[in-house]
Amino acid sequence: MSFVNGNGAELLGRIERSELEVNGLVVLRAGRTLVEHYREPYRAGVPQLLYSLSKSFTSIAVGIACDLGLLALDDLALSFFPDKRPAEVSSNLAAMQIRHLLSMTAGHDGDIYPSVTARTDWAAAFLAQPVEHVPGTFYRYSTPSTYMLSAIVERVSGRNLVDFLMPTLFEPLGIARPVWETCPLGVTAGGMGLSLSTADTAKFGQMLLGRGVYAGRRIVSEHYVGLAASEQSDNRAGACRDRIDSAQGYGFQFHRCRFGAYRGDGSFGQLCLVSPRHDLVVAANCGFPSMSGLQALLDLIFDWAGEKVGSADRELQLRRAAETDALGSTIYASLITPATAAESGLSGSPPLELPFSPETVYRLDPNPAGLRSAVFRLTENGFELTTDYGDERSGTLPFGFSRALEAEDVFVKDLSRHRQKVVTSVEAAGEDSRSLRLKLHYTETPYRVLYTIRRAECGILWSFAINVSFGYRSYEVLGREESGYRILTGK
Repeated sequence: MSFVNGNGAELLGRIERSELEVNGLVVLRAGRTLVEHYREPYRAGVPQLLYSLSKSFTSIAVGIACDLGLLALDDLALSFFPDKRPAEVSSNLAAMQIRHLLSMTAGHDGDIYPSVTARTDWAAAFLAQPVEHVPGTFYRYSTPSTYMLSAIVERVSGRNLVDFLMPTLFEPLGIARPVWETCPLGVTAGGMGLSLSTADTAKFGQMLLGRGVYAGRRIVSEHYVGLAASEQSDNRAGACRDRIDSAQGYGFQFHRCRFGAYRGDGSFGQLCLVSPRHDLVVAANCGFPSMSGLQALLDLIFDWAGEKVGSADRELQLRRAAETDALGSTIYASLITPATAAESGLSGSPPLELPFSPETVYRLDPNPAGLRSAVFRLTENGFELTTDYGDERSGTLPFGFSRALEAEDVFVKDLSRHRQKVVTSVEAAGEDSRSLRLKLHYTETPYRVLYTIRRAECGILWSFAINVSFGYRSYEVLGREESGYRILTGK
């Protein structure tokens, strides 16, 4: 789907020529939609995982709670958790305020995320961490700090964060009840895990551009939006030199940008950009292998808006060269674009020789995914693949020889696995038709998975690759044909 109005066509053209993997894009200028575009197989209205862009929504929840008199920015973080107070409280922990959590200056020297999330009780684990710096004096990006803000809002409001935000934010913006992942104790994650459509994220940006007002209704005070969007801490030390818009200061869960703009963002290029100077909001959901892709996108946007940022196209090509990952350009390119029937070499009937034997159980050698076995069953125009992981991921997916198919599958989002939409397609991977590429596009996230199946002497060679990931990116394993064992279909 693509809607383009006015000079939005120029911006969309630049982005498409750049070959940046932008899956969904909404551009609003002066409150008017200039672009709403979705790259196949993404669709309008499908919620997208926001990763750390979730933090900006938690910030506004804090602002609303402040407006309601439920808390104040100078309140001490420890005061909300008397039941989780550690045996020894350092002076730095005792001095930690809500504003320090908001500005990523809680005082921790290193990354405490692994230590906090390894525990069932994240709040208690957070309060047990050493606080090496005086709060307010040292910037350290911290997802657990945002989680604590979520936990605080839930404690003072008596409701989970989504319930709190439904009448105060989501419903006034015309946003249906969203899914937001939680910690093991059921507290909303805050710093991650929220899913919204690209258009809904743009509504959030328009509210911010309106300094807290949306469609004539006050959502959050102008005072709080001003604080959130202005520099509250210095994030310049140690910033990547080629990511200039990540070294302009940090607000309350918002990154400052050049030209007076600010943004919420998340892993792999999730974006909500607000530029008051240009009366501009840009929401995007992307699948960038590295966050330098986000800087390239920002360069394109600012250049289109009339700012002098140099030759965006030339800089973009330099960045893309630096982003080539270990999977190799051929595999990466094959992950990006779903094949049509003509491109795949398949036309409704199977290739002359399939790399697998139908109705045969293939036992896979140990692998990072924990995949135990795979079975292929031919259908009228394709086949079904049944996989066994020994957990909720086990199931069956359809693949068509002539067209992409829509289904549901259990796959990871941010914190945990969820049943979600997936589009499957298949193409020949070798001239001898003895190998197939199976593509799985999880359209609620940036994840695009590629399985390559090749015939091996004693079974199949099973290869996995994914375009973006927090863990392993690829593996290859032997699937051994279980001797003398085939599934009886009863036909």
